[in-house]
Amino acid sequence: MAISFPNEWVSTKLGIVVEILDSMRIPVNNSERSARIEGKLAGELFPYYGATGEVGKIDGYIFNEELVALGEDGVPFFDHLKNKAYLLTGKTWVNNHAHVLKGWPNGLNNRFLLHYLNQFDYQGYVNGGTRLKLTQANMRKIPVPLPPLAEQKVIADKLEILLAQVKTIKAHLECIPDILKTFRQSVLTAAISGSLTEEWRELNKQSLSMWKHGILGDFVEKPTYGSSAKSQPEGLVPVLRMGNLQDGKIDWTNLAYTSDPEEIKKYKLSAGDVLFNRTNSPELVGKTSIFRGEREAVYAGYLIRIICKENLNPEFLNYILNSQDARDYCYQVKSDGVSQSNVNAQKIKAYRISLPTMREQIEIVCRIEEFFAFADSINEKTSAALKRVNSLTQSILAKAFRGELSADWRVANPELIRGDNSAKALLEKIQAQREAIERQPKPKRSAIKRKTGSHMSKQIIKVVEALKQAEGALSGQQLLAAAGYPADSSTEQLEQFFLDIRYALAIEKSIVKLERGDDSQDWFALA
Repeated sequence: MAISFPNEWVSTKLGIVVEILDSMRIPVNNSERSARIEGKLAGELFPYYGATGEVGKIDGYIFNEELVALGEDGVPFFDHLKNKAYLLTGKTWVNNHAHVLKGWPNGLNNRFLLHYLNQFDYQGYVNGGTRLKLTQANMRKIPVPLPPLAEQKVIADKLEILLAQVKTIKAHLECIPDILKTFRQSVLTAAISGSLTEEWRELNKQSLSMWKHGILGDFVEKPTYGSSAKSQPEGLVPVLRMGNLQDGKIDWTNLAYTSDPEEIKKYKLSAGDVLFNRTNSPELVGKTSIFRGEREAVYAGYLIRIICKENLNPEFLNYILNSQDARDYCYQVKSDGVSQSNVNAQKIKAYRISLPTMREQIEIVCRIEEFFAFADSINEKTSAALKRVNSLTQSILAKAFRGELSADWRVANPELIRGDNSAKALLEKIQAQREAIERQPKPKRSAIKRKTGSHMSKQIIKVVEALKQAEGALSGQQLLAAAGYPADSSTEQLEQFFLDIRYALAIEKSIVKLERGDDSQDWFALA
């Protein structure tokens, strides 16, 4: 699919406008990193990065500049809500699960590149089944719209402001479900304390003294345990299990079944039965839901059925048992086993409750349902807003790389997008610099022989030894030859060469990479 962008921009490929520093990456396994950081101070450690970001610390660094890391494998390439690239700043170490890129000096803004890679559609550029991979060859082919250099910075600056605002809005929205959860619990607390219907009692000439106090066992029939028979994926009647009790209601998904007539007869539920989860993890044991007769069903052994007597409204009981007070009680009386806790029927019967008149119970239930319906509507609106915010990020990025965010800037700054400042001139400059590097003459073989001996053309040696024999700094190309690698080195030989450099730089620290002004080639010398 062709990229749409302003006439003042030009189209190019990623491999042309970035330096690829993958040869500098060094993977270090967890056990080795743990050994290396043991006993060291925080100030002696540096971030260690992987496919999607920082994955730990290490006692050294490979890079010390602003760079862009783009996941190579294990990255959610097709999830538009998740980033595929991230920014590296300062002293960092990167393993072999992320490509390391640097925008061409004075040619491509790193932050512009970062945002572009996070909105790019990688369909057709990654391969693999369950673990997608972006090879370096395919990465080089990624099409890139190249604006003038000044416009790249304008776009990057605007994106950072807008995306920060979106991030803030998203963070606020994501807090709302927790706020609503607290709100629901406050409603239930008010309900069981009587404060929710305080004004109602005054209008109806009733008082809190009319409430009965006792234990749950005083107001319910004898609680019964569910079926211990093994349920089946298919059958006549669903068997409700602990996973089907959600937020006080029955979740009718992920059902198991039984076809046993005896089991169905013995454990068949009736509308108004309250189901209590007697065995679960410590934080979930005691969760409760009400069966409203939606369809025929029975209940499993990890549940207790509670049938209310005539003076207890089952909907009211359901809300009581889902209150924070009841949850705290269950946590206090639970018996703990291996990874699971249990609250038996005797303990749930002993739970102390205060029971208003049936009229007030019905009023309390109505008011709780009104408040909960309000909370549900807020939650639905929040979910819809979150979807819009998530799509807004991609919309902003798409506008940026169609040139829409900087349209007014181009009109106001024509001198920064024309002539020598144009994108066309910028790309020509980058290509000329690349060609100059490729044309750079290699050292004469005779000179290398004088420095390194007559067997150099036949014998490959370590880069440290090559630098010692050269008695001076060498460029990457010169070092390749000085170490004895042939001009037509195979992929395996080049990989061996780069591994040797990485080891000498980062592990042995026996050589250093030199800064050579505007020279775009890497130069190396003995440390």
